[in-house]
Amino acid sequence: MRIEALKNYRIQDFAKYCKMHKMEIDDSFLYDEDLRDFKPDEDNPTYIVIDEDNKIKAVASLIADEYNRRGKKGRFRIFHSEIQNVEYYNMLLKAILKHTDGLDKLNIFVPLVNTELMKIMEALNFEKERYIYLLLRDDLEVPDYDLPEGYEMRAFRPGKDEEAWCEVRNSAFANLQGNEAPITSEQVAKLVHADDYIEGGLMILYHNEKPIGLVKGSKDEYEGMPIMNIGPIAIIPQYQGKGLGRTLLRASIKFAKDNKYDRTILCVNAENERAKALYIQEGFKQVEGVVCYKYDLRRERH
Repeated sequence: MRIEALKNYRIQDFAKYCKMHKMEIDDSFLYDEDLRDFKPDEDNPTYIVIDEDNKIKAVASLIADEYNRRGKKGRFRIFHSEIQNVEYYNMLLKAILKHTDGLDKLNIFVPLVNTELMKIMEALNFEKERYIYLLLRDDLEVPDYDLPEGYEMRAFRPGKDEEAWCEVRNSAFANLQGNEAPITSEQVAKLVHADDYIEGGLMILYHNEKPIGLVKGSKDEYEGMPIMNIGPIAIIPQYQGKGLGRTLLRASIKFAKDNKYDRTILCVNAENERAKALYIQEGFKQVEGVVCYKYDLRRERH
């Protein structure tokens, strides 16, 4: 076995490997859209382990783009070996670490059912940082919602509402683990050009013309069937605790139903007990879970 940096001529082999194994791991960045224009570069350092027949047997690819670097972190797109041997993972990790200047940590999300990978992460000194649950809502009656006087829900207007979206999202998530780094208007502008975009699925809640909340509904699939993914749901701190999160959730569920989606799905951090309780009350059921592991780069430097 030998390890080497992924070259452009093997990108299709890498993409094929990712698609072959995506059901075993977190596939958040392994969709066709993510892999279609993928190129190994400074933002995406990528290594492969090759056997004597020149076949890929293990891969590691880190997302270390401008957004993640602002948060001083990197996130693994994929970290996987067909042979469950900690040495192959260690080989890949050492190669990836060459690309972590300026970062404080690396994150990887591992499905709770993949106990072998969890053991390997812990053997490599990754630490459990938090748990995230996937909740699903089947085709149930859509609950009504009423907006208090002075409040209005509006569809996102491309070219006009990027700043408002950033203002709400960055204020609401400033202390939310894993989302602390602020997003930019340029990032928001890309949302309407993504493959998962649904026209009208991005909504902003206003109070007396002030943007105070938002919700996003996007195309997704679960168990091979179309589904609408809800998230993020965000309310700026001054307006939290007023039941507006439930309003945004119901508005998105109604939007899904109006657009022929029988099921909706969303994610929630385990420590956000209030949000999870709300989702359960609104008919969602937990179907999956992942653990977010952290590799502390600051520890390695001391």
